[in-house]
Amino acid sequence: MVSTSLKAADQLFVHPPVWIPNPVNWENYVHAVTEIAFFTQFKNSLIIATISTVGVIISCPLVGYTFARLKWKGRDTLFLITLAVMMIPFPVTMVPLFIVWSKLGLVGTFMPLIIPAFFGVPFYIFLMRQFFKQLPRDLEDAARIDGCSEFGIYLRIMLPLCQPAVLTIALFQFMASWNDFLGPLIYLNDETKYTLQLGLQQFRTAQDTAWGPLMAASVLVALPIIFLYFIVQKRFIQGITFGGVKG
Repeated sequence: MVSTSLKAADQLFVHPPVWIPNPVNWENYVHAVTEIAFFTQFKNSLIIATISTVGVIISCPLVGYTFARLKWKGRDTLFLITLAVMMIPFPVTMVPLFIVWSKLGLVGTFMPLIIPAFFGVPFYIFLMRQFFKQLPRDLEDAARIDGCSEFGIYLRIMLPLCQPAVLTIALFQFMASWNDFLGPLIYLNDETKYTLQLGLQQFRTAQDTAWGPLMAASVLVALPIIFLYFIVQKRFIQGITFGGVKG
């Protein structure tokens, strides 16, 4: 992709392939940001990905904690239903969801791409539940003896210990939202609200594809994800000590 993004048109399909372009054609990157509303679409993608990531950070750890640490009637049944939802492919619910958002008058806005994250994502809830279950009970028992409320235990003790898991679901959600093509294609009908994934399709027509600018734009779209990954990776490799209680 990087190599193609730097090639002139006459080097794209030669055989054997030219791996190192000569000369390097930087004009593809100029076309990538000028032939489409690149910076507007970048802003739209960033807004959707960031807010939906905040949504899963708020909702999924909280729901996962209730499944893992609290005892209440119907907990296991509801958890099984949550797991069952993971098995339903998006195309099955695509039309009913579109009808719901249409009735609410939100088609054509970012809301259908953002609001669901604040109600939890089954896979992330499952991931957080498994992480919370590994923490020792002694931590919350000691907090209860000290008079800490249940929500205080979650917020002050359990959640900080699960920071690696929270960062994991945040990275997964940001990537999923940033790379989402079908969702914006369904719900966005105003070009000023298009995301980068829809913008990439504008380099393709029925007759031809501008491979050089398309690959250049793809490189630019991938850079934020790569940058974010290396930032979050530092937290992954630090690990976490579950044995917070000695003796």
